[in-house]
Amino acid sequence: MKKLIFSILASVSIAVSAQELTFSEAKFKMGDDPSFSSVTLDDSKWETLSVQKTWDAQGKRPNAATGWYRFHVKITKQMLESSDMKECVQFALGGIDDADETYLNGKLIGKTGQFPSDKGGYKSMWSVPRIYTVKVNSDIIRWDQDNVLSVRCYSGGEPGGMFQGPIVVKVPSRVDGIILSTSQSDMSTMQVKIASRYTTTLSGTLTLKQVDTDNGEILATESKKYSVNNKKTFYHKVTVDKSRRVKLVATFTEKKSGRSVSTEAINKYILTPAAPDTPRFNTTDLYGVRPGSPVIFRFGVSGKKPITFSAENLPSGLALNAENGSLSGKIDKAGSYTFTVKARNANGEASQRFTLRVGSKIALTPPMGWNSWNCWGLSVTQEKVISSAKALLEKGLADYGYAYINIDDAWEAPQRNADGTIAVNEKFPDMKGLGEWLHSQGLKFGIYSSPGDLTCGGYLGSLDHEKQDAETYNEWGIDYLKYDWCGYGRKHAKEKDNQTTASFVRPYLLMEGYLRDQPRDIFYSLCQYGMADVWKWGEAVDANSWRTTGDITDTWESMYEIGFSRNAPLYPYAKPGHWNDPDMLIVGKVGWSANLRDSRLTPDEQYTHISLWTLMASNMLIGCDIAQMDEFTVALLCNHEVNAVNQDILGKQAIRVVEDGDIQIFLRPLSDGSHALGIFNVGNEDKTVDLGSYLTQIGAQKLTSVRDLWRQKDLDTARLKYHVPTHGVKYLKVRF
Repeated sequence: MKKLIFSILASVSIAVSAQELTFSEAKFKMGDDPSFSSVTLDDSKWETLSVQKTWDAQGKRPNAATGWYRFHVKITKQMLESSDMKECVQFALGGIDDADETYLNGKLIGKTGQFPSDKGGYKSMWSVPRIYTVKVNSDIIRWDQDNVLSVRCYSGGEPGGMFQGPIVVKVPSRVDGIILSTSQSDMSTMQVKIASRYTTTLSGTLTLKQVDTDNGEILATESKKYSVNNKKTFYHKVTVDKSRRVKLVATFTEKKSGRSVSTEAINKYILTPAAPDTPRFNTTDLYGVRPGSPVIFRFGVSGKKPITFSAENLPSGLALNAENGSLSGKIDKAGSYTFTVKARNANGEASQRFTLRVGSKIALTPPMGWNSWNCWGLSVTQEKVISSAKALLEKGLADYGYAYINIDDAWEAPQRNADGTIAVNEKFPDMKGLGEWLHSQGLKFGIYSSPGDLTCGGYLGSLDHEKQDAETYNEWGIDYLKYDWCGYGRKHAKEKDNQTTASFVRPYLLMEGYLRDQPRDIFYSLCQYGMADVWKWGEAVDANSWRTTGDITDTWESMYEIGFSRNAPLYPYAKPGHWNDPDMLIVGKVGWSANLRDSRLTPDEQYTHISLWTLMASNMLIGCDIAQMDEFTVALLCNHEVNAVNQDILGKQAIRVVEDGDIQIFLRPLSDGSHALGIFNVGNEDKTVDLGSYLTQIGAQKLTSVRDLWRQKDLDTARLKYHVPTHGVKYLKVRF
């Protein structure tokens, strides 16, 4: 486990008022030394960092890290006199990923979460705002002198550090003591917390307003009086309409001062309509397989269960499971085989014309499924994998095309078997049995390795055992290999030609040959973070996808950089069989460890995330714990019209056709002659966007049809002005 130490000397402080100071920049140094809280420590030569974004966003990417932040603060008597409360000095640190201990002049003044060395072990509390106070009569404070605020923090996995700056130091007024926050306990209920940091009881009125942001309609208002102190907290519940994007504005007006404090939040809103009870096919109608390779395909059909399946003109050599709709068998002769599949339940029947293309290409559409890394990290187990696979089936995601169940790093034993074959550790007692069970459900089985001697997590890689590993994967029934550069870098650095493209190609080409020697199709996923312009040669090594960027994290900054900046320009290289991969989905509960949390992306950012990935024909691998997936996340991932864009058989990645300030428009041609169109607002304020003003740039004189893909609703072609929230999207299917 790598350790990283942060120490921050705020280089810029701005006096906002007589009683408030802010700090936005900081210093950096590695090492976990208790002396980092000392007043006398000389930190003048440390590297400057921002406290407004995580340390990984600033080039520091440890898997786990301990760090310190140091601020030099002059707390003046003038700040004290300007306050109408004069009770304490307040230090507002925002969120910290994940746990912290905060010191003033070497004395502990607050702690949130737990460090690995604490009793009970590590506990993440990244989402809890840190606001610590010190009484004004405390001998800790050095009035009119330099004070050192030191923050020790620990992150159990990327990202890490203080990320919600600027940091604010002040002598608060009466209303500053009020804690007003919102949360959402379920899809129909939001909750407002009213509390106080002070011993003094503060009385006032809480006013609540619900606004439909799409049309500005005020949906509800209410008010109630509360009296709070640091031992008396209230929770006010509010019922919201989950089908609307609702802004809840909460305002508490303190009675004595007449001053107010406010907060607002957007609910988790569901745009995807409920699926009908009648059967409906939600998966692609084209699938590729090589001659003689086992066919593993599950027809995704929603509707009231049970559903029975049948086929007309099913080719010889294939079988269709009547209970779960899984297709199996093999066909030795190349060609296109078209047949009809029917799905029937008590409410009705649906059918789909389906083509099995037997030839040299697989992955004719991007893969959809699940990967263990973003949730479990190195703590993955066979039990957790089975739990996610069962949840994929039970929650209906398999009915929408999600088929791959991929085990990432940490399944390997410390040593190979005596004959050199790869061995599993105690967490994975039966790989072959796991593969057989997944295949019986029509699901596919993925695994992880590295061309190096070790993986990212320090487990055994495939170096010098490539042929054996490929043969083992075939024996286990593996359908997908994520092949990660980690570990190979040490060998690569020693190679004489390590500056050439050929040196990057070599380890991937080697494994490709052994994979193709196997009598089953194995999706080949290159994971080397876009080095040597992999998109230019990935197809040449017969890779089915290639990572174009570093690892994604659940922040807007990470998603923006990876999606909008790095992957979007690579549209010329995406095609059936070969896809750009901007990394896995970061919705739902993630954590990269045994400690999971809700994604830090806002609801609007999650809609943007899914919309952009489908437009870019990206791999759609869910990164959360499916067993804990809530109704919002299920609806986000199970919109058949949105997913159909990702799975469109034309296989074209969207092109960014408009970049106008905060507004970006992506356009993707579809196989039926229409286009998928995403209007993205990457700015920090809601916008009204007139699509009509951009028609020339998208290549249209007029639109003959417009359909809202998320709402699955046709729109008026004469009304092209749309509300697009901050970091949000309007996702359309248009014809022109």
